[in-house]
Amino acid sequence: MAESTKFYGTGRRKNAIAKVWLTAGNGQVTINKRGLGEYFGKKTLEMIVKQPLALTSTLDKYDVVASVHGGGTTGQAGAVRHGIARALVQADAELRPALKAAGFMTRDPRMKERRKYGLKKARKASQFSKR
Repeated sequence: MAESTKFYGTGRRKNAIAKVWLTAGNGQVTINKRGLGEYFGKKTLEMIVKQPLALTSTLDKYDVVASVHGGGTTGQAGAVRHGIARALVQADAELRPALKAAGFMTRDPRMKERRKYGLKKARKASQFSKR
């Protein structure tokens, strides 16, 4: 593998969209030009981001640079995970079955439901009164 080779993956979850680049390195994760711990702050979110790398035993082989926007912190972490999984498959196609079995290749389709007219929120209506 050439030193300057980059692998790209787009990840999405809810309203969050992540652009992820993998380069050969020692396992440094940068999100929006900040460190992983600095950006997310929670260990659970850090774990979510590192799951595809840990599953494929490539935690210390690649550096991850991600640009993510939209949604909340949990959605962004899921989007980065999805992007890393897609980029890993681009780097090595043999990793796909393991990532697919773990559910990292599937885009989470759950989105916020739109507001309908006549209602206060997506499903919340004003209280019913017979009289």
